[in-house]
Amino acid sequence: MRARAIVNVVRMAALAVGLGFATFAAAQEGDEGGGAGGGKTEYVLAVSWQPGFCETRPTRKECVDQTAERFDATHFSLHGLWPLRKSYCGVEAELKARDRKGDWLDLPKAAMTDDTAARLLVAMPGVKSGLDRHQWLRSGTCQASNADDYFTLQLRLLDELNRSAVRALFADQIGKEIDEKQIKQAFDHSFGAGAGDRVRMRCQSVNGRSIITGLTIGLSGDLSGKSGLSDLIQAAGPTEFKCGKGIADAAGQG
Repeated sequence: MRARAIVNVVRMAALAVGLGFATFAAAQEGDEGGGAGGGKTEYVLAVSWQPGFCETRPTRKECVDQTAERFDATHFSLHGLWPLRKSYCGVEAELKARDRKGDWLDLPKAAMTDDTAARLLVAMPGVKSGLDRHQWLRSGTCQASNADDYFTLQLRLLDELNRSAVRALFADQIGKEIDEKQIKQAFDHSFGAGAGDRVRMRCQSVNGRSIITGLTIGLSGDLSGKSGLSDLIQAAGPTEFKCGKGIADAAGQG
């Protein structure tokens, strides 16, 4: 009975992670219309600041072995790429129901090359909890003909973000508080004036501290082409930043 209860808690935690970011993106969708200075947002790229994420969910598989030396301790990690207003395209009802239970490691593996899988394991620590399987079923099926193309695109966009002044800001300020102005300036510096207005920050309170857990970035354009992150951001609509400031947490609890 105790073991079953623990399994249920783990499943609910996994589901909460997915629903939390999905709800966050849905809210972003609601205020990203065709406002001044931008178009209409078609997609949301969600990235995690993994040390902050793991501060809020330390028992998850991808968090129990995080170290200060690991890639995700100083770089943004992938959470997902979502088309707005579409999900589970062509996915059968039984598989959709299994996904929504939150036990993602029981889902079919997303088919991809060994190279893509190896890169994704570093860039998306949540692979250890089956996040890639969930994201492919829920969102990837509405964007690409195969999982390899879906994740290869995200890896390319993440690489751009991690080469930018945004990642440099977070890495330089680990353990310190960063505010909306600093983050928007970093986005504008790397991706053009107004890019920061297409970003929303997610924070969570942990022991009285506001911890940054991730960012969602509005995108628009042809994702099947070779458009860079700057062009995709600039084509999206503006949004509300939401969390005005938070701590770029260091790896490890506390």
